[in-house]
Amino acid sequence: MIEFEDGDGDLAGVELKETSSSDGGGEWRAMQQSWGAVWKLDAGAKLHPPLSIRLTSLYSDETLLAKDVIPIGWKPGVTYRSLVNFH
Repeated sequence: MIEFEDGDGDLAGVELKETSSSDGGGEWRAMQQSWGAVWKLDAGAKLHPPLSIRLTSLYSDETLLAKDVIPIGWKPGVTYRSLVNFH
């Protein structure tokens, strides 16, 4: 769930990237909007954190990067905070 995006508001896209790979990181993988602020990724295999998230604004097409925002050892239901936001 993406919360408290400020400025532009609605999101056009959310992407996730594994950043622990030995080659410096994997590919950006598009997530699907489930409902409201909930986005999902049907990964098909175990993800390897840390994970970065890239957000794209619906209105300005501005892109933000929350690098390594989901850490190694992450747990479902826990809030992970990033200080990036739209202007």
